Amino acid sequence: MPKVLIADDQPDVLTALRLLLKGEGYETKTAVKPAQVIDSVSADEFDVALIDLNYTRDTTSGQEGLDLLPQLRAIDSTLPVVVMTAWGSVDLAVEAMRRGARDFVQKPWDNTRLLSIVRAQAELARALRSERRLRVENEILRGGGLPTLIAESAVMKPVLDMIAQVGPSDANVLITGEHGTGKEVVAQTLHQISPRAGNAMISVNVGGLAEGVFESEIFGHTRGAFTGAASDRIGRFELAHRGTLFLDEIANITPDRQARLLRVLETGEVERVGSSKTRKVDVRVLSATNADLRLEVEQGRFREDLLFRLNMVEIHLPPLRERPDDIPALAAHFLETARSRYGKRPEGFEPAAMDSLLRHPWPGNVRELNHVVQRGVLMAKGEQVTEADLGLAAPVSGAPRLEDMSLEEVERHLIKKTLERCNGSVSDAAKELGLSRSAMYRRLQKHGL
Repeated sequence: MPKVLIADDQPDVLTALRLLLKGEGYETKTAVKPAQVIDSVSADEFDVALIDLNYTRDTTSGQEGLDLLPQLRAIDSTLPVVVMTAWGSVDLAVEAMRRGARDFVQKPWDNTRLLSIVRAQAELARALRSERRLRVENEILRGGGLPTLIAESAVMKPVLDMIAQVGPSDANVLITGEHGTGKEVVAQTLHQISPRAGNAMISVNVGGLAEGVFESEIFGHTRGAFTGAASDRIGRFELAHRGTLFLDEIANITPDRQARLLRVLETGEVERVGSSKTRKVDVRVLSATNADLRLEVEQGRFREDLLFRLNMVEIHLPPLRERPDDIPALAAHFLETARSRYGKRPEGFEPAAMDSLLRHPWPGNVRELNHVVQRGVLMAKGEQVTEADLGLAAPVSGAPRLEDMSLEEVERHLIKKTLERCNGSVSDAAKELGLSRSAMYRRLQKHGL
């Protein structure tokens, strides 16, 4: 049933419009002041909003309604707003349309014309929302497109061998490594070389889902299951049926969510929130984390039985500082991507710029390299990206070269510099380095920091 919000400060107008629209099969809700309109549109979805332009007695300027229009558009850009006023004029109608109104009705209204406008706008709203839902679903189902896994260094050979060995299987894989090392790219590669490649790969950052959203996103919900559940929603497990589900930041989910996830992995059945009906799903689960899940298990923060289910095979990605041979190829790839994205023409890197890329410790790993190269392309004025274009901090005079250090010395140097950059905050430094707090404290003790 189409739903219309009616806003007017006169009770008789509200009653007349409510009865007229109810007789034509519309569900209605009323408001008597702008604040109520904002609250209603924020809490519910309407097919049309029919709003007065004046809400204060003896006011005829229409300013209250005009000010309301951009606020409604900011909340729901697909909501058609039809404005009405007893003091209609061409100038006021034009201004209302400029601020986002779809149509204009002058009081006293003609019932036939008003119903025609409401019907047309409700149909337009449904079409816009359907198109938007389809676009979002398609973006989810595409899973980010085909992966580009660039790995030419010796340290990456075991990773590539493991991907080639387990990719064609149905094994659940846990992908570990610091933030920005390319865990999702590895997941995409595993999916693309598996028998499930013809079906969807669905990706979701489970660690970033807000409280109360996890179950709805992962398992779906039925209409009316909770406030705001205006329609059925398909969860990520169902979307990934016969395909692959990638669960990023898996270490960050709470114990009760871990229990629900474990049940699905054990039974292959999901229940939408608000439903007692079980649905069978055939899903390969790939998960990723920068945390040490075995340590999380020891400290009681992660279920051991869930770890066993997720970790049939583990693939660990080394940080970029341990694979410097890959930096030139990665930088060239990101350069081409940025050239296409921004329409800029630099065709390479000056020697000093490449030397700077090779010397940088890359605490943000491949993701940071991508961002730095994008900045370089944006800032470049000539045919090549310069060292200044990259915006990396110049090395301190007399400072030891990273390539001359041992791995332990590099790690100590990186931790020390990160702590300095974070003003001594262990939590902030751990987050920047992609470590858990406990892992960070172990490294600080190891290096005497």
